[in-house]
Amino acid sequence: MPDMLVKLYHMPKNDTEERMEKEGIQIKRAMALDKNVIVDFVKNNFGYSWETECEKAIFNQPASCYIATKDKKIVGFACYDGTALGYFGPTGVLPDERGKGIGKALLFKCLESMKEKGYGYAIIGFVGPVSFYEKAVGAAVIEGSSPETSVYSNLTWVN
Repeated sequence: MPDMLVKLYHMPKNDTEERMEKEGIQIKRAMALDKNVIVDFVKNNFGYSWETECEKAIFNQPASCYIATKDKKIVGFACYDGTALGYFGPTGVLPDERGKGIGKALLFKCLESMKEKGYGYAIIGFVGPVSFYEKAVGAAVIEGSSPETSVYSNLTWVN
């Protein structure tokens, strides 16, 4: 799975806000007081040790984790600066809520926050759905990237 690069200074218009409102979905920055609920949601629904990256992102100042809620229940999450500085991810949306634009809304919120923080580029690491990121934000595959040749190469379970 490759890494991808996003030019934060040349992103498409965020067209997700109105759609989220119509669906009754709120996108909001995670709060430290919600850490246990968010981390449990991530661990129980996505695993892959994403809960550790999510926990780290929640404690960044400001928090670099966003959640999507519907009827006060978490339906998705996205983080940045959790894996490493300048990295977007992990991110996930519950299967029953996919296809509504929630993942795209979370992606945009994180990338907009990274741009506001001063980043010119964002790396989307260890990407599965390459076509999603190409279409959503014009991300490009970083040639030659793989878990074995990136920031992930130091992880015990990659080697």
